[in-house]
Amino acid sequence: MFFMLGMLALFSACAGNGHEKELIVAPWGVVNDTTDGGASFDLEQIIANGEIIMLTLSGPESYYDYKGRHLGLHYLLCQKFADKIGVSLRIDLCRDTAEMIRKLIDGEGDVVAYWLSPDVLHLPIDSVERLAFCGPTKSKERLGWAVEKGHDALVKALDKWFRPQMLAEAKNEEGFLLSSHSVKRHVYAPMQDRHKGIISQFDGLFTKYGQKIRWDWRLLAAQCYQESTFDPYAKSWAGACGLMQIMPSTASHLGLPMSEIFIPEANIEAATRYLVELERKFGDIPDRSERINFVLASYNGGYHHIRDAMRLAAKNGKNEKSWKDVSQYVLLLAEPQYYRDPVVKYGYMRGNETVGYVSGIRKRWQLYRGAGIQSGNFLPNAPRKAKHQKGKYRLVDDKNVGK
Repeated sequence: MFFMLGMLALFSACAGNGHEKELIVAPWGVVNDTTDGGASFDLEQIIANGEIIMLTLSGPESYYDYKGRHLGLHYLLCQKFADKIGVSLRIDLCRDTAEMIRKLIDGEGDVVAYWLSPDVLHLPIDSVERLAFCGPTKSKERLGWAVEKGHDALVKALDKWFRPQMLAEAKNEEGFLLSSHSVKRHVYAPMQDRHKGIISQFDGLFTKYGQKIRWDWRLLAAQCYQESTFDPYAKSWAGACGLMQIMPSTASHLGLPMSEIFIPEANIEAATRYLVELERKFGDIPDRSERINFVLASYNGGYHHIRDAMRLAAKNGKNEKSWKDVSQYVLLLAEPQYYRDPVVKYGYMRGNETVGYVSGIRKRWQLYRGAGIQSGNFLPNAPRKAKHQKGKYRLVDDKNVGK
């Protein structure tokens, strides 16, 4: 009897909610107590679940990946709101406005973080009527974010949190992060001693590891200067560290401990292993000189973005194995017509930076070669560790560290 009453109570509880709860293990290992059928959440359920799902489109103002970090005005604002209510943020990239609205109404997302206007939504009227516009707005253009109507607590929280000056603040924050001012480094000369044929104090390491991967050590030196201007303690806002500006996630992938990421030899050695990985990924490019251009571009802008540009080049009748052709589509990935093309899988990218990166390294490499610098012209005892002293970085041997 008690067993039957217990089962009846359990059934009544499930029926009262309209669904059964189940534990879902997300791909990244987080266990969420969520609902079956994609039921959408109001503020209380979002906080209890510990996550808010942002629906948006790829783009320079909405959301994009930059060197492994997330940027975009709407992303930055949504992250601030998530921080405000104490939950994590998950981004769901959609193909178009219609998909964003459909997912919102179907309960697959909590907020559309994108400029929407009821005047320009080419959707059935019943869909538009199910939206509540709130939070970040551009009042003159009647643009704003949207949540599903009826989620009054979420609407109230977004409206209370948002201040119009947040738009300018977020843009200024992003501008700073994308500028050279966000990189902490000491700028050294691109050539230490032209007459003696010395580029830097790390020439011995460039030669040693350049030989292992069959790269001209002067090319490796040119890349290093582009990354850090030969400062072993350089660090970017995104977390890239050391001479070759290795991201923590990449360091973990390569087995480089964070305790060693600022050690010149360890940093250069790990970077060359990563270059080898990238070169293997571009094994379909037979010309090695061309292949190195693609490797350098991927080191800066990400392998997947470069593959997107290659697919665009092929689609438009260009040579997908020629950097001259592909670099044009790397630049075009900054335009909606191209980063929303069906063959593009990873969306918007800041292509001008990547194209400039490859060009800058190539020009500096030519400079080093034109200066008559040959292999073997380097300091005989290349230092392995760097030590900060009185605001400047001086290089020291292992035996002197800590003194």
